[in-house]
Amino acid sequence: KFEKDQIIDSLKKGVQQLTRLRHPRLLTVQHPLEESRDCLAFCTEPVFASLANVLGQWDNLPSPVPTDIKEYKLYDVETKYGLLQVSEGLSFLHSGVKMVHGNLCSENIILNKSGAWKIMGFDFSISSSNPSDAEPKYVCKEWDPNLPPLCLPNPEYVAPEYILSVSCDAASDMYSLGVLIHAVFNEGKPVFQVNKQDIFKSFSRQLDQLSYLSPGVLSQIPEEVRDHVKMLLNVTSNVRPDADQMTKIPFFDDVGAMTLQYFDSLFQRDNLQKSQFYRGLPKVLPKLPKRVIVYRILPALTSEFVNPDMVPFVLPNVLLIAEECTKEEYVRLVLPDLTPVFKQQEPVQILLIFLQKMDLLLTKTPPEDIKNSVLPMVYRAVEAPSTQIQELCLNIIPTFANLIEYPSMKNALIPRIKSACLQTSSLAVRVNSLVCLGKILEYLDKWFVIDEILPFLQQIPSREPAVLMGILGIYKCTFTHKKLGIPKEHLAGKSLPHLVSLSIDNNLNLNQFNSFMAVVKEMLNRMEAEHKTKLEQLHIMQEQQRSLNITNHMNQSEETKNTPSPATQVRDVSLTLEEKQRLAKEQEQAAKLRSQQPLAPQSVKPATTTPQAKDLTSSLLNTMTSVNNLSLNSGTRTIPMQGSTVSSTFPAGPTMGGMGTMGVSNGFNSPMGFQTGGMGMGMRPAAPGLYGGMATTTSAPNFSALTQNQNQPSKPTDMSALDSLFTSNDSQNLVGRLDMVSLKEVKTFWFVLSFFFFF
Repeated sequence: KFEKDQIIDSLKKGVQQLTRLRHPRLLTVQHPLEESRDCLAFCTEPVFASLANVLGQWDNLPSPVPTDIKEYKLYDVETKYGLLQVSEGLSFLHSGVKMVHGNLCSENIILNKSGAWKIMGFDFSISSSNPSDAEPKYVCKEWDPNLPPLCLPNPEYVAPEYILSVSCDAASDMYSLGVLIHAVFNEGKPVFQVNKQDIFKSFSRQLDQLSYLSPGVLSQIPEEVRDHVKMLLNVTSNVRPDADQMTKIPFFDDVGAMTLQYFDSLFQRDNLQKSQFYRGLPKVLPKLPKRVIVYRILPALTSEFVNPDMVPFVLPNVLLIAEECTKEEYVRLVLPDLTPVFKQQEPVQILLIFLQKMDLLLTKTPPEDIKNSVLPMVYRAVEAPSTQIQELCLNIIPTFANLIEYPSMKNALIPRIKSACLQTSSLAVRVNSLVCLGKILEYLDKWFVIDEILPFLQQIPSREPAVLMGILGIYKCTFTHKKLGIPKEHLAGKSLPHLVSLSIDNNLNLNQFNSFMAVVKEMLNRMEAEHKTKLEQLHIMQEQQRSLNITNHMNQSEETKNTPSPATQVRDVSLTLEEKQRLAKEQEQAAKLRSQQPLAPQSVKPATTTPQAKDLTSSLLNTMTSVNNLSLNSGTRTIPMQGSTVSSTFPAGPTMGGMGTMGVSNGFNSPMGFQTGGMGMGMRPAAPGLYGGMATTTSAPNFSALTQNQNQPSKPTDMSALDSLFTSNDSQNLVGRLDMVSLKEVKTFWFVLSFFFFF
């Protein structure tokens, strides 16, 4: 119990002393010590590990050792600046508080969450007994080996005079600093190993070694600080440099260490000093390790966002750090602090800086945050009241247009650019709007350009040469781009008329007019070529279709000829051999008839003898008798008449001397004509609907002509032409055809003959 009480009292003293002290180089206590039956608890700023843990001493850590601590390696800049921070902390204790730490060792140096080195462990601190005097006086306790180890300082870091002569002062802490520097560069090992069982003898031997310190002991320490460490380990305390002197040695004049030191003292600087420092920071950042930048510098920079005047100076450095971060680190460490800045519109440089780094923002920012934070900032820039902001925004948009989603570009960005072009009074903004549209055309859809962009060009009221050339550029880009293009219908109806009207504007010079004409001619040539090609292809298709139709018709006709009808096939099956022979002869005779030339009427030469007058009635009766005999016996179609011949084709006789024509149907739908001397009598098919097919007379017959014809001598009709035409088989065919005359037609025929006979 006695030892337990001593340990608790020692721990409570250390925490209480730390709580009373406030300095950036000392560990900050955020909640004081509280005591319960089984524990002591107090709260500090977030910490990472002790320096001893980082150097490989993990006895006080849970098993397994956390990976981030196990793999942690100190960079040179971290080591330099960490030792500088410890020196500054000791300077504060010795000069400001008049206190000796009494147990400065690696276990009592804490690395906080940002990587800063903080002093703690004030269990054995000694305050000056005369703090008001210039020379402080410190009273230390004698080393008691019987006390528990937790009630004694670490003997490997304690100065020899503390053990051997029971005296201490600020120089004793400087000896501990020398051992600490040796441990940092030697994987946590102190200068000497101390035998805690016989500590006085061990320190006596150590004192001799320190008097003649071999060069090998300090071989791992950087050369620029080696002599200072040797001085810190000197047996004589007066030779040791004090804390303030150590902070000024050249070893700490490192760019990285000085940069980190400046960040830690920013709260003491005014805006002018800060702005100058931030302007030069981009040159220093590439020389620093990423971990130092992300966990030390970035938090210091983002803390300045609360000061709007400093944002334009801080923001470029924050975005430069963001470029080196992974997407996960950016989302976790950078984006939360950037989100409020996206909404700031003053000062105007903020928008410009964001626009210049828009590719970074769109690449690493999640889509939802782009939609909610980044793009609204771009839209505000396009609609900004400052023409300078609008102009620069329009110049920058094409550089990251490929990263903007198509719906956002189509529905939000393009309408704002068009509005800025139409509503602005600045020529620069209008021209830059057209240039911006021309550069982002390749990211748009063809029909969107034709339906939205090209009609918009006709709405622009300005006619300055730069504006007209911008309009021409958009037309040309759309026309020549492989993915876009302008249909020939649009060229003919809208594009060409618009360009031609613009080309004759009086503001254009000769070169600009030639540029317009070159584009117009190119459009005309392509339109001509495309439409001509279309018409040629259409003509070829029509010719091919016509040829195909003819071929199909011929094939169908050939198939019809070659393929017998079902009725014929049935008849072929049912016909006898004699019937088939007769059918074959008929087909052969029909082929002969088709091969012969068509017959023409032959004129009959009058006989030399004077014909005797014949009674007309007798002549008609004889003719009818011959026709009847022909129909019943030989099937011959010729009807001999005085001074005339009847052709097998029965051509219609012409009307002569004003005498009317009389026509009659003979059952073959062919007109019959009778010619006698100077009288012409024609028999034609009656017009449909006239007397039911009966013959009609158009004029009264000339009976004087008939009387004159009776006095002419009669000559027999030459039937040789008909005899050669109609053979026995043909006669049979003709008889068959004559037998098919309808009863009505026969009655009509006899009526006509009776009428003729009457006259």
